[in-house]
Amino acid sequence: MKLARTLRLDISDTQVFEHPAEPGEWAVSGGFAFSNWEESDLVGKARQAFANGWLGLESFGRATFVAVTPITEAEYEAATDALARHFVEGWGAPSLEAARPVAEEELAHMRAMCEDHPDNTLLTVARELTEAGVRETFRVIPPRDAPLESIAVHATPGSEGEP
Repeated sequence: MKLARTLRLDISDTQVFEHPAEPGEWAVSGGFAFSNWEESDLVGKARQAFANGWLGLESFGRATFVAVTPITEAEYEAATDALARHFVEGWGAPSLEAARPVAEEELAHMRAMCEDHPDNTLLTVARELTEAGVRETFRVIPPRDAPLESIAVHATPGSEGEP
């Protein structure tokens, strides 16, 4: 089973997103956060989150890139639980029981997107507002010969992305 983890290839996410995700968080597209948005909502850092931010499932911050990676059943269940709690605490879902099926659907979509790609495949998301709502498109960047760790910046708290 595969899902995607957030990456920080440089420090730009810390500068362009109001709330950047930490490297290594499990992620979903998070497009649901923009379902009621209008053109007037697309300003500043909020516009950047809308345009191309994946949603990290620990900090609920945004990241520009995610990488496909294996996930255990226990990790998958924990990610589902975290997203269901977020729907209750952050979005006003009436209960965990009501939120869980929606969280399961979000993770199933992400899992299906990742399943056919090799590990370390990078994914990006692009969103636009249409008359029908938010349209998401995804770009797949195949892994290169170099291991991802050789190019990704793995920041520690307080390092601001310095290698």
